[in-house]
Amino acid sequence: MTANANANADAEAEAEASANAHVDTEADARAGSPSDAGEEPIPGTGSPASDPWASTSQASDSLATESPASDPRAGTSQASDSLATDSPVADSQAGDSPQAGDSPAADSQPPEPPHPDPDPRFRRFWIGDSVSQLGDRITELALPYIAAKILKASTAEASVLAAVTWTPNLIGVFMGAWVDRQRRKRRLMIGADLARAAILLSLPIAAAFHTVTLGQLYLIALLCGVAAVLFNTSYSSFFVRLVPRSQYVAANSKLSSSRSASFMVGPALGGALIAATSAAFAVAADAVSFLFSAFMIGRVQVVEPEPEAAELSVARRAKEGIAYIARQPVLRATLACATTINFFTFIANSSLLILFATRMLHLSAGAIGLALGLGASGAVLGAVLAPRIARLVGVGRCVAIGAVLFPAPIAIAAVAGGSVWWCAMALGAAEFLCGVGVMLFDIPLNSLQAAIVEEGVRSRVAGAYSTVNYGIRPLGALAGGALAGTIGLRPTLVVAAVGGAMSVFWLFAGPVLRIRSLEEDPALDEAPAPAPASQIAAVSQ
Repeated sequence: MTANANANADAEAEAEASANAHVDTEADARAGSPSDAGEEPIPGTGSPASDPWASTSQASDSLATESPASDPRAGTSQASDSLATDSPVADSQAGDSPQAGDSPAADSQPPEPPHPDPDPRFRRFWIGDSVSQLGDRITELALPYIAAKILKASTAEASVLAAVTWTPNLIGVFMGAWVDRQRRKRRLMIGADLARAAILLSLPIAAAFHTVTLGQLYLIALLCGVAAVLFNTSYSSFFVRLVPRSQYVAANSKLSSSRSASFMVGPALGGALIAATSAAFAVAADAVSFLFSAFMIGRVQVVEPEPEAAELSVARRAKEGIAYIARQPVLRATLACATTINFFTFIANSSLLILFATRMLHLSAGAIGLALGLGASGAVLGAVLAPRIARLVGVGRCVAIGAVLFPAPIAIAAVAGGSVWWCAMALGAAEFLCGVGVMLFDIPLNSLQAAIVEEGVRSRVAGAYSTVNYGIRPLGALAGGALAGTIGLRPTLVVAAVGGAMSVFWLFAGPVLRIRSLEEDPALDEAPAPAPASQIAAVSQ
């Protein structure tokens, strides 16, 4: 009897251990942090057929080829995976693997309690983000319109407005270091949305009293840019708590599809609002969209881990983010690739492209708008195809395809000639293929980053990434203007296409091209663990 009792007790202990193993799971962060983790099965979603995510993208399921047969997406994604597959273009913030010198994430962080259905929470965030993206397109049209048409800004003054918009990204490395010390990152995102709403509402108020100035436009662009950096550096940790690791690609595909659609609908809607009211009052629509986004994020509950003890200053933590990327082969290669792409594609920036279309291709404003509008549908198609292509050729190779297909089609517009219709078709084709390419690049890259960056450093890695990746954009725009004035518009566009496509060679220096899926891919395990915080701090002194 005693032997049988002991046997039964051992069996029960094994069953309990097995059950606990399924509960203790972690997942990764949006765009930039490594994470290894299983996930607790969600009641009612034990099979793929009943999975609310399955209808989104079957292709994304292929990226989780190593996931358990039971629903690998159960529970909210918790940080996990010391994969360092963060990529520069997608805010490097992935992975929740334990840091060197620390206990594993599974030991240091309590597992997130199971949620009956993770899809409604993501859907709320997705809807809020989609509305906010649509509002952004209105402001992107309205602010330059006010500067050019109402305030009669010069070309140089208009260029300053564009540069000011991207300048806040230079503080991203420090903003990310600060955000990592905060626990309530969801609240920071809500605060960033509310701040942008208040900043934008100042414009229609000033317009009502006829006191709008160019300086106010600069200040609005600058402050909204700072709030955007705060939102983006906080988002990486929020994303991995919201989306299971096996669904990163599907979730990013949805978000990117909405953003692509906003580029098709937003300018037309903005133009209609400007015509019906005024440019200043059209901006109020964007303010309302931020209020709606804040409301929807407020309805999304996620379990956020306690931040590590604040032993280092913000400057030291910022250096950790830079050091993390420098030591991680996937992040290092993808950051170099993304930065190169951003530099060359901003050589062929939208202002220069429109100037080329009007002066060299002799297209009217209506023809340009039609060509660019139809071309923007390529991004929508790319967002749909990205998960499928990533499943067929692998996540890393999908990124490489996008790295070439994104900038290379600029050459189609550069060599366009003949009738107006042929020129318009060439411009539209270039925009269409570029749109497909950017989605093939961004979606798997963001997902890859979310799978490799550790939980404790997500925000600072994202900040360091954006500082380099986005900080290069104003330099690319200035270089484009200088080249166009020296060698002409057509050669400048060719330089942008060829130089951007050559960025793919950065991906050959590392394991990126060998990464097929986000689920325990051997290539991801090649990344060395980052040095302990104390060691990094000592080196940085």
